[in-house]
Amino acid sequence: MLVNGASRNLISIRDRGLLYGDGVFRTFRAEHGVALHQHLHLQKIQQDCTKLGISCPALSHLEYELASLLVAHPNAIIKLIITRGIAQRGYAASADAEPTHLWDVSALPVYPMQNYQLGIALRVCELRLSQQPLLAGIKHLNRLENVLAANEPHDAKFAEGLLLDAQGNVIEGIRSNVFIVQGGVLMTPDLSQCGVAGVQRDRVITYAVQHAIPLQIRAISLVELLAADEIFLVNSVLGLWPVRQCENRHWYDFAMTEKLAGLFEQERGL
Repeated sequence: MLVNGASRNLISIRDRGLLYGDGVFRTFRAEHGVALHQHLHLQKIQQDCTKLGISCPALSHLEYELASLLVAHPNAIIKLIITRGIAQRGYAASADAEPTHLWDVSALPVYPMQNYQLGIALRVCELRLSQQPLLAGIKHLNRLENVLAANEPHDAKFAEGLLLDAQGNVIEGIRSNVFIVQGGVLMTPDLSQCGVAGVQRDRVITYAVQHAIPLQIRAISLVELLAADEIFLVNSVLGLWPVRQCENRHWYDFAMTEKLAGLFEQERGL
């Protein structure tokens, strides 16, 4: 782990990231010494910092530190965390607060091949996401809703959980973004009120535009999701997983999902 460029694993107990979740993060998948879609992740974390008014370290500095980590850890999961820094007492941040940035490294996870080939079982979480437009789309450090959802009692066969908002709209997976296909149209939930806009979500949207795939970004109900022709999930660690089961519905045909999965693989490393 690096903390502000130094090789250590300690931060101040007064860091606002610890005290208030006052910070942001992004997760990179590294393969053969390359952090996949590095520039997209760094752009995202810079944008998230700007939205929260946190001073982001220079991208050139972050790129330098990441390059050093890739030499030592060519195949790994690498997480970048940026907090607002050391706090005085109280919620209001000091005007001269210096941000803290951390790099954490962990081993690449190994997922069953059937997750990619046959699809996964998806459960609907009991927890409902709250709405806060000022935080919508941002991958901020306060992920307690996701923690609670992940810890709900559930059968081990479910590889992911589906999160809805208080109105019953589909928003995202616990750790993924959601897409459905209906009548040849690709759809993904509107994240203007809550949810995280992931790098892989952006990539799929870009693919759709580039390849003239009809695309809609809008509110999607659970009923509509369950009636869809296809469902798939994406994130930067797991890649793309088709969904073969949700509630009492089963899917066997993943025509567009397989097309998009192929595009995913073609553009790995860009």
